[in-house]
Amino acid sequence: MTRGGRTELGDITPHNIKQLKKLNQVVFPVTYNDKFYKDVLEVGELAKLVGAVCCRVDTSENQRRLYIMTLGALAPYRRLGIGTVMLDHVLDICTKDGNYDNVFLHVQVNNEGAIKFYEKHGFAIVEEKKNYYKRIEPADAYVLQKTFRSKTDSKS
Repeated sequence: MTRGGRTELGDITPHNIKQLKKLNQVVFPVTYNDKFYKDVLEVGELAKLVGAVCCRVDTSENQRRLYIMTLGALAPYRRLGIGTVMLDHVLDICTKDGNYDNVFLHVQVNNEGAIKFYEKHGFAIVEEKKNYYKRIEPADAYVLQKTFRSKTDSKS
């Protein structure tokens, strides 16, 4: 596979959810519970497999937000544009929907590659959460966010 080649996104289904579990075990330093995978199956086209993106709608803080729970690719497939395709897919859904205030995610504070990736796509660090992660070091996370509309815009 080369950069610029065709990349297709497929849905996560009950038939391939075990593959997603294995991919997440290899890519991420945390373990996700069964509720995570139940949520993934419910979001349909917002969950995509050599990589995967999984999201959920968050209605906290009087906003409609999309939370990117995971976005990652297996090591041999990184730096081929797959992450960008997955992120663009999510951002396109948010834009077409028109009712999202922002999209946000957590990144481990020492993950400079991920931080640069998201900043390149218009995200900004908006908060640092101390001791966010359990059983991994460093335990702190940045909250990165891309805003579509301000809080005042969403109330009008």
